[in-house]
Amino acid sequence: MAAARIKKGDKVIVLSGKDKGKTGTVSLAMPKDGKVVVDGVNIATRHRKPTQANPQGGLERTSAPLHISKVAHVTADGKPTRVRFETQDGKKVRVAVKTGEKIDG
Repeated sequence: MAAARIKKGDKVIVLSGKDKGKTGTVSLAMPKDGKVVVDGVNIATRHRKPTQANPQGGLERTSAPLHISKVAHVTADGKPTRVRFETQDGKKVRVAVKTGEKIDG
């Protein structure tokens, strides 16, 4: 598996599917599965029966995982960019291809 180009906390944009064009923050990265969960994107609805813990029951809406190829890192102007790795001061850092700015602090 390749190095993680998208990590938890990154701001990303959805490139394809029903949520194309939406942006959000990665809340969970699953590099082994090649998936990410983005806040407010790919909302899945589950019908829940009433239980003792949740006596009301009802609809439960949560963000479902997206394949990592469907999202791209977002630059400051809101456009998608690819991510490349460079060595700066002996450290491996992520760099936005379009702007050349460092992604890691």
